[in-house]
Amino acid sequence: MKKLIFTGAATAIVTPMNNDFSVNYSKLKELTENQIKGSIDALVVCGTTGESSTLTAEEHFNVIKTVVNTVKGRVPVIAGAGSNNTAHSIELCKSAEKAGADALLLVTPYYNKTSQDGLVAHYTHIADNVSLPIIIYNVPSRTGVNVKPATYKALSKHKNIVAVKEANPDVAQLCESIALCGEDLTFYSGNDDTIVPFMSIGCKGVISVLSNVLPYETHKMCADYISGDTHSAAKAQIKYIGLIRALFCDVNPVPVKEAMNILGVDVGPVRLPLCSTNEKNIELIKKELEKI
Repeated sequence: MKKLIFTGAATAIVTPMNNDFSVNYSKLKELTENQIKGSIDALVVCGTTGESSTLTAEEHFNVIKTVVNTVKGRVPVIAGAGSNNTAHSIELCKSAEKAGADALLLVTPYYNKTSQDGLVAHYTHIADNVSLPIIIYNVPSRTGVNVKPATYKALSKHKNIVAVKEANPDVAQLCESIALCGEDLTFYSGNDDTIVPFMSIGCKGVISVLSNVLPYETHKMCADYISGDTHSAAKAQIKYIGLIRALFCDVNPVPVKEAMNILGVDVGPVRLPLCSTNEKNIELIKKELEKI
């Protein structure tokens, strides 16, 4: 079995902004410390939740570097470095490695809508040109591309491709993928509403949006399952389902930033083309936060 990057809950951390839409690096340090105090098992920076698509190359490097320097080795730092331009993804990967990241999260190429053969070629070419371990990120709802089990099987043979963030809720497909890949790939839930269901068939945890708001509770849900207390884990999954759904009432990370601002964390606005959500959604988020 390839070395595990982490087990449990990894927070796909937001990138806090100042009111002028510049990155708030001091707040990022504060968020990072709070996540570690909340017992989080790993951090993912510059992912979808971190608004990576609107960060400049310099900001991408500096955000990763800030988190790495704050963490100081206490938990793994996983850097988003995916692109629909394979060559650009390699550049992002090398920048993330220079910044001190422990692993890479690479979303499937989007918009191009490459074939399964293209996915194999894309990830293999990147893996051949980087040294950090790679987590494939499959999120068909955003990219229009779905990684099929046979494709995972082909990619699992590469020593640098070690894991998958699976945000396709198709449990049957996940079962087939795990059966085909065995110990050559580690799978993580890519959605907060499938943490316990996915762990029940072999996933090692979650890369989470919920844990921006509830780091300890998300960590504990995973830890309870891993320790064998599946009843407590299932109860937590059900308890937080309303908030999980509210955090996706608009495009991620709009609702989670709204929730954090409601709680007084002050992570600032989202960058265009994203914008603030409507009052109906804000009231829904407030309602679900009050329940918790």
